[in-house]
Amino acid sequence: MTGAALECVHCYSLAHDDLPAMDNDDLRRGRPTAHKAFDEATAILAGDGLLTFAFDILCRAETHSDAEVRLNLVSALARAAGLGGMVGGQMLDLAAEGRFDSSPPKLGEREVKVLQAMKTGALLRFGCLAGAILGKADQSQWKALDRYGSALGEAFQIADDLLDLEGDPATVGKATGKDAAAHKATLVGVLGPVAARRRLESLVAEAQAALSPFGGHADVLKAAARFVATRQA
Repeated sequence: MTGAALECVHCYSLAHDDLPAMDNDDLRRGRPTAHKAFDEATAILAGDGLLTFAFDILCRAETHSDAEVRLNLVSALARAAGLGGMVGGQMLDLAAEGRFDSSPPKLGEREVKVLQAMKTGALLRFGCLAGAILGKADQSQWKALDRYGSALGEAFQIADDLLDLEGDPATVGKATGKDAAAHKATLVGVLGPVAARRRLESLVAEAQAALSPFGGHADVLKAAARFVATRQA
C-alpha cells in the first residue's frame, strides 16, 4: 500500500513535469505523454487526483494497523513531495534554466546536489525510510536506510543525466539530449561525463556499504543500487 502511494506521487510528478509549462515532453516510457494523449487539462487533473489519492491510501487501516505509523508515513511523504522536497527542487531547477531571470545563476557542484536531492532524491529517500517507519526500525537501522536512500537518490539522477546525454530515445523511452539544450543544472554538466560516471560508481558502493548492518537480508536493496546505475537487471 505504501509503495502504491509513493507511485501515485511519482506518476503525478511525471504528468505535470511533461507539461508545456515545465519540460514540454512529448514522450514518456515510449508513449505519448498525458497532455499529448489527451489534453493539458486532463494531465493537470490526473496529476492532482494521483497526488491526493496517495494520502488517501496512506490513511487507510489496510496500510498499517497502527495510526501513529500511518501518520508518520503521511508526514514523511508530504515533506518529500512538497516545498522542501520535490516541488521545491523543481522550482530551483526551473530557476537554473533561467525561467524567471534573464541571467540565471550558475550553479556549482554543491548547489546542484541540493537541487537534485530535493527534486529527485527526496522521493527515493522516502521509499527507503518508509520501510523503517513500517517496520518500526531502531535508530541504527533508520540511519543505515537514510544513508542508503540519500546515496541512491543522487546515483539515480546522475544515471538519468548520463542517459540524457548518451542514451538512445528508443531505449530510454523519452527524448534525449534535452538537458544541455535547456541549460539544466546537472552534475554531468558540472563534472563532465567521465568524472560523473566515477561519482556514480562511488555512490553505488556507498549505498551498498550503508546496508552492512542488515547482512544478507539487504541483498535485494544492494542489487537495486546497481540497477539504478546500469538500468540493467
